[in-house]
Amino acid sequence: MSRTAYQAISRVFAIVLAIAGIGLIVGGTYDHSFVTDQLSQQKITMPSGKSLTSQDMKDTLEKYAGKPMTTGPQAEAFANHYIQAHMNAAANGKTYEEVSGEYIACSADAAKKNTTECTELGAARQTLFMGNSLRGMLLNAFGWWLLGTIAISVGIGALVLAVVLAVLGWFVLKPKQGSAA
Repeated sequence: MSRTAYQAISRVFAIVLAIAGIGLIVGGTYDHSFVTDQLSQQKITMPSGKSLTSQDMKDTLEKYAGKPMTTGPQAEAFANHYIQAHMNAAANGKTYEEVSGEYIACSADAAKKNTTECTELGAARQTLFMGNSLRGMLLNAFGWWLLGTIAISVGIGALVLAVVLAVLGWFVLKPKQGSAA
């Protein structure tokens, strides 16, 4: 291919990548803004002090202590290191499915139906159900935040590449003076 063809291709791709890069950055920024708005409306304050009962909680959550939850990384930390720890403590590390199965079996047995064991299983089942629901919603917010972060990063990369191609297309790959092509 001739120098003129490379020049034209560079110019076209520079324009396309610039438009795509701007779109990705705008989309990613919108995504971050939307997640922040939704999390802010919940008025969740990140746990601090004595609420951080394990070293894992302290290591992960201390940097957010006492702040309002407004970002995806905060939501992920809260879901995986605070809610999950409380769920594990409430059910001795058992999952919702395991506790629910035990509760259903217990409540189906007429002799056990009204026992303390069955009542405790029902309470643990309710706690795990609510915990799983909250974790799912918070991790969903984190997933969308992460998608926005990826879009912004790719958008910046596309803009950098667009600038490189623009420099090539408009300045470096010019046809030589006196040359036909």
